[in-house]
Amino acid sequence: MASQKVTLVDTTMRDGSHAVRHSYTTDQVTAIAKGLEEAGVPIAEIAHGDGLGGSSYTYGFSKTDEIELVRTAAAQMRNTKVAVLLLPGVGTIEDLKRSRDAGASVVRVATHVTEADVSAQHIAAAKELGMMAVGFLMMTHMVAPERIAEEAVKMESYGADYINLADSAGYLMPEGVGERIEAVREAVKIPVGFHAHNNLALAMANSLAALEAGAAYLDGTLRGLGAGAGNTQLEVLVGVLERRDIETGVDFYRLMDLAQDVAEPLMQRPQIVDSGSLMLGYAGVYSSFLLHVYNAAEKFALEPRDILVELGRRGMVGGQEDMIIDVAYQLRKG
Repeated sequence: MASQKVTLVDTTMRDGSHAVRHSYTTDQVTAIAKGLEEAGVPIAEIAHGDGLGGSSYTYGFSKTDEIELVRTAAAQMRNTKVAVLLLPGVGTIEDLKRSRDAGASVVRVATHVTEADVSAQHIAAAKELGMMAVGFLMMTHMVAPERIAEEAVKMESYGADYINLADSAGYLMPEGVGERIEAVREAVKIPVGFHAHNNLALAMANSLAALEAGAAYLDGTLRGLGAGAGNTQLEVLVGVLERRDIETGVDFYRLMDLAQDVAEPLMQRPQIVDSGSLMLGYAGVYSSFLLHVYNAAEKFALEPRDILVELGRRGMVGGQEDMIIDVAYQLRKG
């Protein structure tokens, strides 16, 4: 593996937005973006935690307009590519154009794992805008590897430059990650990437399993900031990859300092596997549901774990956040 290379994607300013309740300021984004540029991180994703257009009653309002944050980050980045996340039905092509004009050059178009069809228009629009387009399949634990491969082929046909598989619930075991990466790699001619969540404390192991199965892109965040128990901790990932003599092009010490001096002071809660996060992974529930579940549990005087188990039983997926209150209400009625 000595000659192996991997491209790292930092999502501190997007998935990490969940962990800070979408409260990023331009000063904070300036500091993070400047540090990522200096550390040589290839791609950095900036948006509301639920992607472009996510600032809403359903998903939580952003303290600062996301396009302003994109513009702020882009001003600090000459070599690091600025990426945005777009969920069709939440973000629009107009949002994509605004982000491109603000300095974004990469868009990751995210759909539920069985709904790649809805990405066609947005991937095509990104290519017309001269952007790198990524097909981002969420909740990949919910279907078999062969089914994921079918959806990946669709995204490739729409013009995606690579396919990213997300363990959005932090549910998968390493062997499940490897099987999914391998199935997609065999089905498409473009690279494959992986986005892990740490709800079962397996984000690092799963990222390495993805790498060993042939993933060319890996996501991570500073200090692991992200929904639920967070994501693969990027500075740790770089250290582990250096130990394995895998080339990332990222300055390990600079990234460590950035995580300690800039990211850590932003944390509103410890990024640990607590009971709620553990239940996300155990029940296979979308990681960004956690704060919504805590709010519903408080409102209806319920045990958060009971809500999470019921959400998992019902197979709730991203975009159904408004159903959490309904589930809690029904549980309360008994």
